[in-house]
Amino acid sequence: MLTETQRARMMECPKGKIDMVLDTDTYNEIDDQYAISYAIHAPEKIRVQAFYAAPFTNQRSSGPADGMEKSYHEIKKVLKLAGKEGYPVFRGSETYLPDEKTPVPSDAMRDLAERAMKYSPEHPLYVVSIAAITNIASALLAKPEISDRIVVIWVGCHAPHWEDNYEFNCRQDVAAARVVFDSGVPLVMLPAQGTVSCFTTTGPELEYWLRGKNPLCEYLLDRTLEAGNENGKGKPWSRVIWDVTGVGWLMNDENKQLMRDQTVPRPIPEYSHHLSWDFRRTPCKLVYHINRDGLLNDLFRHLAPSETADPE
Repeated sequence: MLTETQRARMMECPKGKIDMVLDTDTYNEIDDQYAISYAIHAPEKIRVQAFYAAPFTNQRSSGPADGMEKSYHEIKKVLKLAGKEGYPVFRGSETYLPDEKTPVPSDAMRDLAERAMKYSPEHPLYVVSIAAITNIASALLAKPEISDRIVVIWVGCHAPHWEDNYEFNCRQDVAAARVVFDSGVPLVMLPAQGTVSCFTTTGPELEYWLRGKNPLCEYLLDRTLEAGNENGKGKPWSRVIWDVTGVGWLMNDENKQLMRDQTVPRPIPEYSHHLSWDFRRTPCKLVYHINRDGLLNDLFRHLAPSETADPE
């Protein structure tokens, strides 16, 4: 079991190279594709070990299994466009957690449970989740001892001052969120509305920085413009790409100053889609500020580099 000192140290932005897995509902919208691209083009900091396809349900899927399967293929598509098809990609859960005690078996769950055992509090595996956190919760339920060997960075919930917690990633599987928050795993929260919702970009900005750079940049640009022009309907528009911030937290350091966070008691996600608070609970890190221009500059610099490195 971790000491409070160990947990606090693990929740600090890491220095030097780290190992990371990315849990993503990639087909849901365009921001996940940016996050994947950012991670695989930052070998100076991140050694991506695997990608996990996460379930989701909205107008782009008929249910969690369909959303997961579409996300699995979209991850593969992004990696192919980047010319980096050597990364392991695992299918995740086809359902959400039935309760707070029963894991949902999947290739992603099994890989995380096995992979995490190779790490330690001194050298943890960083688990970035930018989706419903079902796969991570299932791994924690199946093998609770991994909670001392991983750090979970989750783009999920809304900021504490928001009027509700009806946030896409959390509301899809509240049981999974409660499992993760109750597990004691070192946790970094990046709330959606009220924090990372400020991380937006615009059509002219994307045209300037991404057009003509490489096939992956063309794909990201065209997909974002398609969505923005459809929703904007001829008016000025900006597009939130908030899932980038999960990877961005790992890229933060004293020189870049991409984010600010603070230590708070971890909240309790309620089934009523609100957050409750008990100040006796194990602490977590809560990101409360995003340096939008700084993070966007770092993202664009990595998406269109002069040279890229292969997976290590």
